[in-house]
Amino acid sequence: MTKASAKRRPSKESVPMRAGRVAIVGRPNAGKSTLLNALVGMRLAIATDKPGTTRSSLLGVATFADPPTQIAFVDTPGLHRPKSALGSVLVEEAERGLVDVDAVALVVTSPTDTDLAKGKDLASIPSEADAAAIALAASVGKPIVLVVNKIDRLKDKRMLLPVLERWAAVHPFAALVPLSALRAAQLENLVSALREHLPEGRLFEDDFVTDRSERFLVAELVREAAMEQTRQEVPHGLAVSIDRFLDQDGRAHIMATLVVEKESHKGIVLGRGGARIKAIGTAARIAAERLLERPVFLELWVRVEPSWTSDPDRARRRVRDVEET
Repeated sequence: MTKASAKRRPSKESVPMRAGRVAIVGRPNAGKSTLLNALVGMRLAIATDKPGTTRSSLLGVATFADPPTQIAFVDTPGLHRPKSALGSVLVEEAERGLVDVDAVALVVTSPTDTDLAKGKDLASIPSEADAAAIALAASVGKPIVLVVNKIDRLKDKRMLLPVLERWAAVHPFAALVPLSALRAAQLENLVSALREHLPEGRLFEDDFVTDRSERFLVAELVREAAMEQTRQEVPHGLAVSIDRFLDQDGRAHIMATLVVEKESHKGIVLGRGGARIKAIGTAARIAAERLLERPVFLELWVRVEPSWTSDPDRARRRVRDVEET
């Protein structure tokens, strides 16, 4: 997939282009997908406040003009202690995203002023989940740039210094970069820190953004809409398959199936009189039209597939075979 609206300034010929792969890792809800979207300049990865939103490693390529840099970011599922077969598959996916990278961007979250005033967040750095992420990232043997995300939650930026000092004592990171992915603030500092560890060269054309198909991206948008509309217990066992994807008369005709684990979850997704599935469809259609830049006709169905998250093979297929469904 390319980004037709990308605009590039001519780079200085004396500065060589550097390019490479960088894995974005961290615990769930650290803001990894939001960071990817901010870096590539478009809403590529879905993001919700529910753990387990990211299930498949997602490539997003960002090309910068000054200095000339191209980074193939790989957004990965949140690292956590798995409680199901699906959870184990998500950890596998995160590990797969670390293969053949030049550097790792490890995302943690900034504490709030209130937390720092109580002193509890400094004492708890790193959390168990963050420590596990550091261990996994370090096992690759590549430079790790620590991204302290969500600094917009910290109103007194002077309080950020002790946080960075604490993190610096945890591990010999290649760099520590505080930023706000949500507000796309300080991203240039991250790009600069990562560029130092990339070889000279170019990986893709400037307008290339991802190797994922429109089919995959639309399936993710449908899943995001369903996650936003349903209760806490449903999203974990919710998957999406695209049954039909046709372009006809300038419009995308898409039929998708929402897969849930229980009959009771099917009722929740459908809602009274079909109200919730209609709301899911409307939200997903609007998002799909924005992504595809053409009208979309979207038809949704719901199917029960009992205990699919408890079966490693079925969970792996649901995570990795979205393109073929």
